Amino acid sequence: MKELVVNVIGAGLAGSEAAYQLAKRGIKVKLYEMRPKKMTAAHKTEGFAELICSNSLRANDTKNAVGLLKEEMRMLDSLIIRAADHTKVEAGGALAVDRELFSKYITEELKNNSNVEIIQEEVTKIPDGYTIVASGPLTSDALSKEIVSLMGDDHLYFFDAVAPIVDANTIDYDKVFLASRYNKGEAAYLNCPFNKEEFEKFYNFLINAECVVPHDFDLIVFEGCMPIEEMAKRGPQTMLFGPMKPVGLDDPRTGRYPYAVVQLRKENNEGTMYNLVGFQTHLKFGAQDELLKYIPGLEKAKILRYGVMHRNTYLHSPGMLNCYYQMINKPNIFFAGQMTGVEGYVESASSGLVAGLNMARMLEGLEMIDFTKKTSSGALAHHVSEEKSEFVPMNANFGIFDSLEERTYKKARKEAYASRGLETMASIIKEYNLEVK
Repeated sequence: MKELVVNVIGAGLAGSEAAYQLAKRGIKVKLYEMRPKKMTAAHKTEGFAELICSNSLRANDTKNAVGLLKEEMRMLDSLIIRAADHTKVEAGGALAVDRELFSKYITEELKNNSNVEIIQEEVTKIPDGYTIVASGPLTSDALSKEIVSLMGDDHLYFFDAVAPIVDANTIDYDKVFLASRYNKGEAAYLNCPFNKEEFEKFYNFLINAECVVPHDFDLIVFEGCMPIEEMAKRGPQTMLFGPMKPVGLDDPRTGRYPYAVVQLRKENNEGTMYNLVGFQTHLKFGAQDELLKYIPGLEKAKILRYGVMHRNTYLHSPGMLNCYYQMINKPNIFFAGQMTGVEGYVESASSGLVAGLNMARMLEGLEMIDFTKKTSSGALAHHVSEEKSEFVPMNANFGIFDSLEERTYKKARKEAYASRGLETMASIIKEYNLEVK
């Protein structure tokens, strides 16, 4: 019998997960990663599954759709979620990781897998045979042209931005306080409290600060990664009900929550670095330094990594891909990751898991699995594959699930979605013999 081999292009979150799912089922994988020979505008290392924007994989509670997604992935033996659980840092009710240890865990797991061959070179043409394209939103120009030719359609272009990271030793700890919103989980965030006057000065500087604006594409920004200055231009209330929301963050010095806050989250276990939560930006570097002077506790903070803007590339997946992330017209090719129209770290990894698992089942002559819109994994797969009037990238959320079968009061709906999702996933795992061994 001819040995089964699958090409996986890209060792990001989706590609690493897909490679692992294939390899654990005895299928040989050629995992292509162009770094470090050719770097992207946003990556800094040669490690697999490098986290670029934030070190948070967001909520862990299954009453949140992304928390449910993580639990589903644990049930399916996800490499990405196992790595996150092993390298987590304190983040209240969220799952955040030490990004260096996280990437190292995944890199070593795949490099030490006898079924995975690592090929460190740029792919400019999709190889013949069975292939999963998981080259990510920072796909090289040459491969992008190849994908456009393959799809017979243009890409959608979005721009993304990342938040600054500051040196923990330069924070004024007399001005900040440690807390998590509504005291959920351990107190894991440093909070910079503003009074009304401080916020107004901060806001006025921000809306007038100088930005770097790319010229090669139109500026289209996904709502979930909206740069803080773009958000500010929508009005101060957008920020006060967004990343600077103070509700549930009582300052122990006053006994009540402040007018506004900037939250800082640990970047590593040692707590030597903190990122500004929700402060993705494309302000010029000098403007970022100046902005910190308007944030209580960060007046003398030193930026270790500036916020930057980079291009994110997405496919118009409906009509091109099915709910297995498989090309409809070329069934030997699957796509995975953020480029399919799922948005977020966990969502990208989930698409790699579903694509890798189903590619393996196809090669083994087994029925592929539709995880259905009753699970978070399946709802995302159906979002990117079903025709709709307007297709936009999407995070996991209960709005893309099948409606609940029984009428449920609003307060109980999230728990009902979560319970149904976990029950459905458990049933699928049993039916298709996917128990973790």
